[in-house]
This record gives sequence, structure tokens and C-alpha cells, in this order.
Amino acid sequence: MIRFEHVHKRFGRQTVLDDLNLEIGRGDRIALIGSNGAGKTTLIRCLLGEYRHQGRIEVGGRSPRAQRTEVLRHIGFVPQISPPLRMPVGQLLRFAAGVCDSDPARMQSVAAKLGLDVQRHARQPFNRLSGGMKQKLLISIALGRDCEVLVLDEPAANLDPEARHRFFELLAERQERAAMLISSHRLDEVAPLVNRVIELDQGRVVLDDHVADQLDMTARLDCELGLTRADAAFARAIEEWGFVADEGGRRWHGQVAGPDRLRFLGVLSRYAALLAHIRLEAAPPAEESRS
Repeated sequence: MIRFEHVHKRFGRQTVLDDLNLEIGRGDRIALIGSNGAGKTTLIRCLLGEYRHQGRIEVGGRSPRAQRTEVLRHIGFVPQISPPLRMPVGQLLRFAAGVCDSDPARMQSVAAKLGLDVQRHARQPFNRLSGGMKQKLLISIALGRDCEVLVLDEPAANLDPEARHRFFELLAERQERAAMLISSHRLDEVAPLVNRVIELDQGRVVLDDHVADQLDMTARLDCELGLTRADAAFARAIEEWGFVADEGGRRWHGQVAGPDRLRFLGVLSRYAALLAHIRLEAAPPAEESRS
């Protein structure tokens, strides 16, 4: 589906992509990792047809540079840094839907699943939205249409835990029929979402490995936490995950999205001295829990 053949990219005297070769197929969910300056962003921009380069890049047999409009119709892109657009939210959604020949109602539906009411903010300029709201809208534009390739640059960084879970469910719906390229500085943030890891260093592929693919991205975990004592800082951190406390603030209950377990445990590690016990177990499916 996606092919990079002997791709070189230089800025002045600096080589950013150095004879890069990759093949990405349908169903590949790739974690693109590497330190700052490794070439991740340049690779993505070449894939989107933004940069001239040496070598060949093809998406479905088309060149992103020479046939950019057609290629971008089949790519959903969520950037790490939101563009400074002043366009009102409603107008932006209609414009984005028109560019990719989609229905803005589909994008609104995705936004609603993520917790964003587009109608309520329809007249508000995009650049006046909060970071989380911008991210939800950009995800809605990318996922609210048919696309064969998803390019996601730190896609869930500004999302609250419930929105992250909904986002994972939306990705799960496409995991068999799309190729996903998820760029991140930290593998632990995206490891549960992917089945392949590609690491760049100085513009070269230094690791390309398939990983276990057994996690249900729609799964939730029931969690119970016991503390040695109540703590205000812990309470503020854990309430952001939707947890609630028993009387006294020493026992907390909540749910964690399956793909978020590593991120959640990373938060808990900051309060290791307070933790008396942790219980994590698979929650029953939604249908079963309602019966």
C-alpha cells in the first residue's frame, strides 16, 4: 500500500532521510519512534507530499508529490501541533468534508463520540478552542470519512481518558482495512495500539520489528486502588481519569481503557509510596454489564 524506495531528503548540508526503504501494508499499525531529529516528521511530510525528495514514494501506486490531491483523499492525518486556523468550527468541518468528498455529518458523529458538541461550537474560531477540543476536531476530520491510510502524530496527547478510550474504539473499527502510522517520542504511549515498530535514527531505519497483536483496543479494565493515607495531589491526578473515592479518600475505583494501561501505571508510579494495593482486571463487555 505504501512504499518508500531509496528516499533521500536534505536541508542544506544536513541529511534528514538517508536512503530510506520501507513497505507498509493494509492492516499494519506502526509505531514510528525515534529521538528528536531522527527524521519522523520529515518522513510524514514527504508521505503527505509536502516536501520534494529524491527516491520514490507511492501510496496505492500514486505519487504523493505528483498526485497529491488524489493521494490526500485517501489519507487521514492528525498533526501533533494544531494549525493556527481562524475558520469557525462549522465552516472548517464543511470545508474538510468537501475536500475529501465526505459528509460533514459523519465527522460530527465522530466528534460526538469523543465528547465534542460541534453544533455548540459551530461559530467559534478553531484557534480559540482548547487543546483537547482542537485534537478531538482534528481526529473527527480524519476518521469521519473513508480513508485507507491514517497518519497520526501524537494523536491522543491532549485527550481526556474517556475520549482516549473512544478514540481507541474508533481505531479498532479500522484496524483490518487501513494502514496506520502512529508517530510518538515514547513507545510506551503507543505500544498497545500497534503490531509493528519502526525506529528511525539519523534518517535511517534502525529497527523494523513485528510485535504481539493480541490486545483488544476496545477493552476496559476495572481498577481498585488502596492508599496508605489520603493525599490531595493523588486525588487531583486520579480524578482526571474519572476515578471516585470511598469516604476517607483511601480507596479509589474506576475504569481504564486497555491500551492505556501502561500510561496509567506510569501515572501511579509517581505515587508508589502511597499505594497499598492495586487491582486491575478485565471489565465485562458493555452488553454483558447492562444485562
